[in-house]
Amino acid sequence: MLSGDPHTTLEDRIARKVASPGYREWRAKVTATNGCAVPVRLFGAWQLHDATTRKVLAHHGGEIMVPCGNRRSAVCPSCSDRYAADAYHLMHAGLAGGSKGVPTTVTDKPRAFATLTAPSFGPVHNRFTTDNGKIRPCTGCGEYHHQADPRVGAAVDPGTYDYEGSVLWQANAGALWHRFRIALNRELANAAGLKVREFAQHARLSYAKVAEYQRRGLVHFHAVVRVDGPDGPTDRTPAWVTSELLDTCIKAATASVKLTVPRPDGVALDLRWGSQVDVRPIRANQAHEVEDDNGSISETRLAAYVAKYATKTTGKTDGTDRPIRSQLCIDHAKVSDHHRRIIQTAWDLGGLPQYEDLKLRRWAHMLGFRGHFLSKSKHYSTTFKSIRDERRAFRHTETLERLGLEADSVLVINDWAYQGNGYDTDAERELAAALAGRIRDNRRRKYEQETHQ
Repeated sequence: MLSGDPHTTLEDRIARKVASPGYREWRAKVTATNGCAVPVRLFGAWQLHDATTRKVLAHHGGEIMVPCGNRRSAVCPSCSDRYAADAYHLMHAGLAGGSKGVPTTVTDKPRAFATLTAPSFGPVHNRFTTDNGKIRPCTGCGEYHHQADPRVGAAVDPGTYDYEGSVLWQANAGALWHRFRIALNRELANAAGLKVREFAQHARLSYAKVAEYQRRGLVHFHAVVRVDGPDGPTDRTPAWVTSELLDTCIKAATASVKLTVPRPDGVALDLRWGSQVDVRPIRANQAHEVEDDNGSISETRLAAYVAKYATKTTGKTDGTDRPIRSQLCIDHAKVSDHHRRIIQTAWDLGGLPQYEDLKLRRWAHMLGFRGHFLSKSKHYSTTFKSIRDERRAFRHTETLERLGLEADSVLVINDWAYQGNGYDTDAERELAAALAGRIRDNRRRKYEQETHQ
């Protein structure tokens, strides 16, 4: 991408772009993407043909921009907002029901919000506060860290920190979750006096989880866990499953999970969940408050939390969102020393034949984590694809209504060719970011007005 004329200031280049003859058309294209930071540029045409005569009824051609669709807020705030909105609807449907084919009776089912963490691989700098907000000294170095201190989350002694073990844990976090699900089924079956293979005849475990990076560079999983009847959310849950039983079984299953993998020298490494396991009950919507006295959390706020987690990356300042292609990329990456050590370890381990299946070099920029950031069981609620298909169908219907046409009477013809990504100059990037901010502010203001009526 071009940065513009080096002999003029950015303000001058922005003013020149705004005064250019094609600015209004360019602005309309950017607005159509909600100010996407890295839009995909396509050239071609869209047409509506009469299904019988093949006559062209509507035509739009030339260069267009479509959103990049990146879920990460550090890459594209606009597209991450859309992803977060879709994640909210996906999560909320499984929590409160009443939409996406999920009945409202799910609010009466046993369910819990569980957070599973990574174990310790060595002391890290930390920043804790008391209940009244007073900062406590770091347990690693004894200092009082500012909230933005880059040392928070970093190893106190990099020489003894187990970077190798942390990367192998991170790369196998998805397998640990899979074993946790199996263990939870087993714990619930044992509590009912059932054999594990009989559990599916009586109940079904439904869940949706999101991965969130901690400051130390390791993920923990936030999961909504719900117990349905054997046929899913529309089926009554067995009476012997209670929220208290689910809480107990989640903690027992977390403690029982173990996965053994070899280190590079052949020594066995036992991978487990961290000792900090938080399980909270979920209550029916009370959107005006976040938690009540027993730590329970409302459906609406919980769905919003999970949607926010789903757009986070490895850290606001400590991670990289671009794939690592070579050692040179690692040497010059704008990351903290701690995260650079994790990336370097993932890169080095990825070059060993015994870890080929983990594809660590491909996921080195994600600190070794190679799982989905938001995943769900089949019967929890709807899917991202269904939500996006509904949105496309709505826009298609809206277009046909505006043209006075019937869906059965037309054929949609798309013929587009890829032209590139992003904007041509720094002035265009600045203007697009300003438009995105304005759109986001207007959306937030409209939401606040609607919620306060």
